[in-house]
Amino acid sequence: MNSLMRRLFSAQWAARVVLVALACAPSWLLAAEKSERPNIVFMLADDQGWNGLSVAMHPNVPGSKGEYFHTPNLERLAAQGMRFSAAYAPASVCSPTRASLLTGKSPAKLHWTKAAPPEEGHKLIEPRLIKSISATETTFAELLQKAGYATAHYGKWHISGGGPGQHGYDEHDGDTGNENAFKFKDPNPVDIFGMADRAATFMEKNSRAKKPFFIQLSWNALHASENANNATLAKYEKLLSGENTKRITTAAITEDLDTGVGKLLESIERLGLTGNTYVIYMSDNGAAGGKKVLNGGKGGVWEGGIRVPFIVRGPGVKPNSWCHTRIVGYDLYPTFCEWAGIPAEALPKGIEGGSIVSLMTSNDRNDVKRPREELVFHFPHYQGDTPHSAILLGDLKLIHFYEDNRDVLFNLSKDLSEKNDLAERMPVEAKKLRDRLDKYLAEVDAQFPVPNPNYDPSQPVAPEKGQRGGKGKNAGKKPKN
Repeated sequence: MNSLMRRLFSAQWAARVVLVALACAPSWLLAAEKSERPNIVFMLADDQGWNGLSVAMHPNVPGSKGEYFHTPNLERLAAQGMRFSAAYAPASVCSPTRASLLTGKSPAKLHWTKAAPPEEGHKLIEPRLIKSISATETTFAELLQKAGYATAHYGKWHISGGGPGQHGYDEHDGDTGNENAFKFKDPNPVDIFGMADRAATFMEKNSRAKKPFFIQLSWNALHASENANNATLAKYEKLLSGENTKRITTAAITEDLDTGVGKLLESIERLGLTGNTYVIYMSDNGAAGGKKVLNGGKGGVWEGGIRVPFIVRGPGVKPNSWCHTRIVGYDLYPTFCEWAGIPAEALPKGIEGGSIVSLMTSNDRNDVKRPREELVFHFPHYQGDTPHSAILLGDLKLIHFYEDNRDVLFNLSKDLSEKNDLAERMPVEAKKLRDRLDKYLAEVDAQFPVPNPNYDPSQPVAPEKGQRGGKGKNAGKKPKN
């Protein structure tokens, strides 16, 4: 067969393959391919608390923005979009949140609830964890890829499993972790500007190809705050003279991060993509520090550990608007899929989140439709506190502590700081929530701490096993009645 015949045969064979693929494709995929689908840019900050920006996260809570942060680009993003005042990270630490976002399932269900190694020498022994995203999970990135999206992941991965390329991303930085944060210094602190540049190149390439894209930028920034640009550090050393070093470096790297966000937003505008691109900004967990509006911090399921900044801008989202409906990070899985034209019935079984698309256009009149009405946060470990779990339903939140089998109850609509324990005053409500918490954790076969037969209270926890070890502000403390 001569070369011309071979080329003709190859072309005919390729055409047949395409026709067969189209014939076998689900109807929703064919419909999605014909429609003009939006681009999606998702930014995930690291260790950034609810009030970690100069953007207020609640219109009636003055302390919902930081008193010493300067984030003008995120202020602009908020003015152009919607702020969610009651947004929650799936976990109070990083990698469980990242796995949860990608799979649409809670950390309790995934059996991955902590990032740091377990601590030894406590009254309870922490459970063993699955610390790698499973190949059996279908990520939203894989569904978007199947629907014709170009996908990219830049920055911190930190959930193993072979890296982003094995879980739906066409372009990525590899199986990165916290260690990568410390490699980049001035003039590219923690690779903030490098990530923004790579994202810009990816957007330009795919916009020219008229292909919709999804980009996740997982900023490492706050993990290496000392790597902030020299000029930014000098600015805050002067502004915050007398403050501790960590507060100064956190303020500096926060501004550098905001500058990176600004670079990204400028690229979207320069490419003419603003009108058809959703931009989402959130954090992977809460953080302590600054004016203490929320109780607790990283490593605890008090509000300070799980409530995070959350901003959305995009088609149909009213500028400078607010939503006070409670949402959680794994709601993004069905949300991204709905934007991409993927119907709910095409999502894998077991997804626990609900789309928040209607919240952005309904003036806060809708609830999120999830398989369960309640939200559960499970942290059976020692870090910011002793092992504990929380359940939120309506305005009420119950926290259960495993060391002493103690429950505390709060009404978040009246007590956002979780200072007034209502468990003794409202025993019926407390029991209902506790029963509901126990039922959920049993249904997902959640992992629990167990008694330590060798526990000796006279022996301190080995320092190398953890720095805080249940010594957080609320460890063993009962709030005021």
